[in-house]
Parts: sequence; structure tokens; C-alpha cells
Amino acid sequence: MSVRQRHVLWTFFCCGLGVAMVSLDNLVVITALPSIREDLGGSIQQLEWTVNAYTLTYSVLMLTGAALGDRFGRRRMFGIGLGVFVVASAGAALAPGIGALIAARAVQGLGAALLMPLNLTILTEAAPERRRGVLLGAMSAVEGVAIAMGPLLGGAVVEHLSWQWIFWINVPIGALVLPVARWKLTESHGPSPRLDLVGTVLASAGLFGIVFGIINGHADHWSSARVLLSLAGGAAVLIAFVRWELRAEHPMFPMKLFRHRTFSAMNAAGLLMFAGMFGSVFLLTQFLQGPRGYTPLEAGLRILPWTAVPIFVAPLVGLVSDRVGGRTIVALGLALQALGLGWIAARVSPEVPYPSLVPALVLCGLGMTCYFTPTANMVMSTVGTGERGMASGAISALRELGGVLGIAVLASVFSANGDLTTADRFTDGMVPAVWTGVALIACGALAVLLVPWRPRAGRPADPEPAVPGCVGDLV
Repeated sequence: MSVRQRHVLWTFFCCGLGVAMVSLDNLVVITALPSIREDLGGSIQQLEWTVNAYTLTYSVLMLTGAALGDRFGRRRMFGIGLGVFVVASAGAALAPGIGALIAARAVQGLGAALLMPLNLTILTEAAPERRRGVLLGAMSAVEGVAIAMGPLLGGAVVEHLSWQWIFWINVPIGALVLPVARWKLTESHGPSPRLDLVGTVLASAGLFGIVFGIINGHADHWSSARVLLSLAGGAAVLIAFVRWELRAEHPMFPMKLFRHRTFSAMNAAGLLMFAGMFGSVFLLTQFLQGPRGYTPLEAGLRILPWTAVPIFVAPLVGLVSDRVGGRTIVALGLALQALGLGWIAARVSPEVPYPSLVPALVLCGLGMTCYFTPTANMVMSTVGTGERGMASGAISALRELGGVLGIAVLASVFSANGDLTTADRFTDGMVPAVWTGVALIACGALAVLLVPWRPRAGRPADPEPAVPGCVGDLV
């Protein structure tokens, strides 16, 4: 194996473990909320903020993390973000009360925001041109599997160890990756020698207003003054951000990226996919543990037909992608995801036999695999070398925003039609909520199909998104 091949494998190792840690934390904590409440106490609102505090800082500071990486070094900021995430994970595990846990989760989100948008950029810089699609497809598959495995891992840890271990598990992983990243990753920077401080502040403030309003929309009602002011204020600041970036000599985020139709369509599809998927998975895990009465581990095992599919079919999806093109596979994935969730919405009831849901879960797993495998390379193939950091930050931020929006919107639909009092009332709310998730994902599929993929000059006509059967095939 050549020096270049070893370098690519080490880079994939570091970035893959980093993205797996952060992606797991999106859903793994939800499974542990009943145990956290029993141990630390706290109101329902405080428990919600153990999730929301992480989501808020993570989604709001994603573009800032990408900008800091471009300015001060991507390897450096990757290491700092990973260190912050690991230390905050230990703080969450040691939290003596619910307030300390919320604070630690907010710091975790900060570390994730510094770490996550730099994964794709670092890997793209390290990968040889002819294998870039393979590596980015594999990284996307790692992210998808980690997200989907959250409920299973969370259930197993809570049931057999304690809720603190969902945070402790990050510490040895981080301790392993940090020195390897320092030793093996190559430093790189963005094209601008200066940090666009005004743009950074405006982007963070605008996203804060939007995300804060979405998070509180369900609890405070969407028509409340606080929610409306937060959403309107965030939107106004983001408009100011766009206007500033269009005039800035060294913009934090080059707005010209959105002139490329594929970049815009894939980001829109990512937002809608994450909105429909996250909101539906949230309700499905609650349904299995509530009306069906399964333990957290039993609920996680019953989602396994969804989560295990990518492990077996990702190589096949990669081979098919080479022949028919990434855009077709992504659209097919979104369609399969919508079909699987639609099956669940049509069949779910307090007495529904679990085997009748298995085909739907398999369809969701197939859809997730088809979506994640080519997406990263399709986006990265539309931008220049110096723009990759912000392109990665944009797609990560919009996906996270989609997850926040999906949970908030689907929870609102659930509350408008049902409640937690009985199994019948739960499914009364769950059915229209999941159908809402289906509609969101279907809109994402249309966004991909209606916008033709157009590569940058000098790039291949279609990305190479295959996910090989073993890591050695990546290079």
C-alpha cells in the first residue's frame, strides 16, 4: 500500500469516527430521557432542552465552524471541535443536575458545530480525484447508519448500563482519534486570508432566531409573540447577512454557490429529507416504547430492519449509481423513504402486528442508503476547491435545521390530532404527523428530479458514488 493510500485511509478513519459520534448524538439521547428524568428530575420542558440545547448550538454555529476552519486551519479546528465535544460529553455524564446537563449539551453542540462541517472538506482534499465519489459516498453511508442506529444504541446502553454511558462512550473514541488526527491529517485553509467577522455574527444571530423559534413553536404555539418575533427577527438578520455577503470583499459564504441549480436542489432535498425522517423516527420510537410497551432496547431492535439495511446494500447501490447516475439514485432513495413511511402511516394502530411493519422499515433503510450514498459527492462536485469548506458547512447546517424543523412540525401535527393519554389517542396523532413527513420527503424527491445535474467545467458528467464492500477498496 502506497503512502498516499495509507494517508487516505487514516483520513477516512478520523473523519468517519468523528461524523459517527456527532450523528449518533442526534437521536441517542431521546431514548434515554425517561431514565434521565428518573435520576436527575426536572420538568418536561427541561428534559426537552437536554435535546434542544445541543440542537441549537450545533445548527446555529455550523457555518461559523466552517468559516473558522477555512481561516485558521481545518485540521486545527477539527481537533479543537473534537476536544470540546469529548470534554463536554464527560461533563454531561458527570452532571449532578438537569441544569448542568443542559449546559454540557450546549457545549457539546458547539464542539459538533466545529467538527462536523470540516469532515467532508478534509476528506475531499485528501481523496484522489478518481476515488473521491467512492470515499464521500462511504462517509455519507457512515453518517446515515449512525443516525439510524441512535435508538438501538441508546436503548441498549440505557437498559444494560446507565444513561451516563451514552456520553461516556465518546471519551475513549475521542482519545483515540485526537492524536491520530494530529499526526495523520493534512492541514488546509480556505481561499480568504481574513475572517468575515460581520458575516459570521450575522449568520449565527439569524440562524439562532430561526432555530429558537422553531424549537419553541410547539410548546409556545406558533402564533405566540415570542415565536413570531424570533422567526421574524431571525429571517430579517439572515436577509441582512445575504446582503452583506453579496458586497463583502472576502465573504464568509459565497452566495454564488446557490446559482448552481444542483447545489440548491440538493440542499433543499437534504433539509426536507431530514425533516421528514427525524420527525418520523422520533414518533416511531415513542410509539414502540409507549403504546406497544417495549423496553428501549426492544424498541431499538425492532427498528433494526431499517438501520441494518445500509450495511448490506450500500455496495450494490454504489454499483448501480455508477451506471444510472447519482441524481436518479438520490431521487429513488427519497421516494423509497416516503413510501416506507407512508406504509407505516397507513398501517399503524395500537394493535398493529410488528411483522406487518417490517417491509416498511426495510423500504426506509433502502431509501436512506440510496439518498446518503451519492449526496456528498454530488454537492462537492458543483463547487470549486476553495469553496468546499462552506459547501460542506451549508449542507450540514441545512440538514440539521431540517431535523429541528421536522421534530417541531410533526410534534405540532401530533398534538393537534392526538396526545399521550392512551394508545388510541397516540396513534390518532401519529398517523397525520407521519403523513406530513411523507409529504416533506416527497417534495425533496421532486426538487432533485426537476433540477438537472450540471457539473462544473472540467468535472466528470456524473459523480462516482459507489460504496465499496471493504475499506481497502476505497483507495
